[in-house]
Amino acid sequence: MIRVCATADLPEGEAIRVLAPHPIAVFHTEDGYYAIDDTCTHQDASLADGWLEGCFVECPLHAAAFDVRTGQPTCLPAKRPVATYPVLLSDGVLYVDSGIREDVA
Repeated sequence: MIRVCATADLPEGEAIRVLAPHPIAVFHTEDGYYAIDDTCTHQDASLADGWLEGCFVECPLHAAAFDVRTGQPTCLPAKRPVATYPVLLSDGVLYVDSGIREDVA
């Protein structure tokens, strides 16, 4: 388990990047908290630096978009999904289980 931050430190509509063991982006959406691989599958760009609208994040480099709930791309140029990770909330602190990759085909 990786400690991400206190829930108070991640307002709704924002994202944070954690670096261990590899970059993971954690998003706070109106539906809850979600974690995905931070790197766009189209080209190396941080999804945590992208634009979050609802449960969809747009890559800041070439505007590929992903559903943060499933990791699935929702438009070109991305064609491959990103892995998702379970997010756990305990006593006001967010954790990501980076050992469990929920890869989608």
